[in-house]
Amino acid sequence: MRLMGLDVGDKTVGVAVSDELGITAHPVTVIRRTGSIKKEAAEILRLAQEYNVERIVVGRPLMMDGTPGVQAEKVDFFVEALRRRTHIPIVEWDERLSTSEAERMLIEADQSRSKRREIIDKVAAAVILDSYMRSQSGIKSIQDEDSHSDD
Repeated sequence: MRLMGLDVGDKTVGVAVSDELGITAHPVTVIRRTGSIKKEAAEILRLAQEYNVERIVVGRPLMMDGTPGVQAEKVDFFVEALRRRTHIPIVEWDERLSTSEAERMLIEADQSRSKRREIIDKVAAAVILDSYMRSQSGIKSIQDEDSHSDD
């Protein structure tokens, strides 16, 4: 089953998709937010159709204590607008530290600061999607491994 991951921010939406087996996540693109959820949703759904996506996983930015904050409420609003426009199941997934993890990965890959700014959101979407897929298969995600590396 092919999945799509979204990292929804105020200025951009990072998009990633899985392979057909739902094993690996690949960064795809960054959609610039225009203020028109209708247009943004149309672009996301166009990509979902292009990649034959069967489920969309949207990162939900929770506070470190697990409670939703202002940004989570914005994402909830976006998700509801997206749900009204598609039959594709949409799952919200805890995205805490996904952008930090994406940044770390890009630094380790020796990406320049300007290149990181350009691709960080789609890499964060891939981190979110990877975390979700691994939780479904029982495999630890990169984030899980790092959070327990001091044990």
